[in-house]
Amino acid sequence: MKNIIIKKNINLLLIALAFSASILTFSSCSDDDEDTVTVADDDTAIAITNINTSGTAEGDTDNTGADEDDLVENATFENTVQIVFSNTSATITNPVPDDVVITQDGADITINSTISEVAYEISGTTTDGMLKIYSEKKLKLSLSDLSIANTDGPAINIQSSKTIFVILEGTNNLTDASTYSTIPDDEDAKATFFSEGQLVFSGSGALNVAGNYKHGIASDDYIRIISGTITVTEAASDAIHTNDYIIVDGGTLNLTADSDAMDCEEGYIIINDGTFTINAIDDGIAASYDIDDEEEPDDSITPYVTINGGNFEITTSEGEGIEAKGTMTINDGTININSYDDGLNAGDNIYINGGNIYVYATLNDAIDSNGGITITGGMTIAIAVRTDEPDGSFDCDDNTFKITGGTILGLALNTSFPTESESTQNSVIFDGVNANQLLNIQSEDGTEALTYEVPYNVNTIIYSTAKLETDQTYTIYTGGSVSNGTEVNGLYTSGTYSGGTDSGESFTINSTVTQIGGELGPTGEPGTGGPGGN
Repeated sequence: MKNIIIKKNINLLLIALAFSASILTFSSCSDDDEDTVTVADDDTAIAITNINTSGTAEGDTDNTGADEDDLVENATFENTVQIVFSNTSATITNPVPDDVVITQDGADITINSTISEVAYEISGTTTDGMLKIYSEKKLKLSLSDLSIANTDGPAINIQSSKTIFVILEGTNNLTDASTYSTIPDDEDAKATFFSEGQLVFSGSGALNVAGNYKHGIASDDYIRIISGTITVTEAASDAIHTNDYIIVDGGTLNLTADSDAMDCEEGYIIINDGTFTINAIDDGIAASYDIDDEEEPDDSITPYVTINGGNFEITTSEGEGIEAKGTMTINDGTININSYDDGLNAGDNIYINGGNIYVYATLNDAIDSNGGITITGGMTIAIAVRTDEPDGSFDCDDNTFKITGGTILGLALNTSFPTESESTQNSVIFDGVNANQLLNIQSEDGTEALTYEVPYNVNTIIYSTAKLETDQTYTIYTGGSVSNGTEVNGLYTSGTYSGGTDSGESFTINSTVTQIGGELGPTGEPGTGGPGGN
């Protein structure tokens, strides 16, 4: 009886193996069947790759604004004056040099100095005081656990056109008055921390500023931030404002403003590194000198923005993310922008040579240049969601739109058309797909070219990458899933894609720019191969 059961089980196993073999044979034959439904199921899962090449960088590629005179370690300070605030008074210690005159009215301290090489160490707390310095010499101002609130003017007012080295130690708090009643008519003061001359911040401490009257921190010359944590909790106008230029080499900046977070009236902005959290009603970062608005523009003023690195979280409720009235160059950095108006805007050319850039614009274009756009590297995702106006993901009017490297993904109502004679990397323009699903592009042999989680319904998608190879045919899939994936702003750079459905859209790369759908900007028409923009 036992032998009969064994033989019966063997027979059942042989039948199961034969049935499995027949399924495999049928599957093999069906590969050549013209009626096969192309669905990227688990049996045809494809690997997601991260291929991101770079062309030759263009624009402002080697400019850090380095200046040895901005380093406090290169300056000498032989005299030290210590001031300690205490409620409605202050104590002055250390021998005061003969050429330094300090007057005191309660906790209002005024310094007049005619000599150089003086360092001031300021600490303590006052709820009704100020520090004011008159000097035409470089000086060092060390703030150590200082707290000044002024009820009738700025907290710190530097009436000097020379360099002020500000060293941050501990936690410092500055608050000004909502109206200034003690400023002489022949003096300028427009910020909680104001200086006529250059302000150079360094140190490992923190500075918290509340700007009730106008700006949080302002200089009528330039501001450089080397290190430290600077937080402007509120500003009636700009959080940081200068006449000449702004350079940031590092540190942490948390800026909240009713106007611009960082604004340079008549100069440029260079950011080499740092961590930025920006919430502004108007622009996040702006070199705002508008040549077109000047009757006799000053040709020596170059309102450009150059970003060499850093981490940015920028939110604006009425203005633009980053604006340059001249040229904008992004060489590196991680930039996330959620703007009401244009995300990136330049009066001249925009160059993107590297970095990880995500731009979302509610009202206008995601990336808008009144000159040309050149992209040579990095990863750029540009999204404009407005559908009742001709807003684009990339907008450069009739000017050159050059792509030689990087990964570019734009979603909007329309896009400018890449300039085929200048571009060396292939691009494709096609219709948008429904939101909240995966978009996958793969070649005939199952090589992945794009896997992206589509966040919004848009009319037009533009995509450029080294994965799009000339003479290769690609099919667009939607839906499906990704396992073991890594994504950046919805764009997958690794993992395995499977389970998608053929959208019915295929294309062959037989030119630098392939358009199978979507819309171009108002100056171009779909299918013409000409430039678009607004």
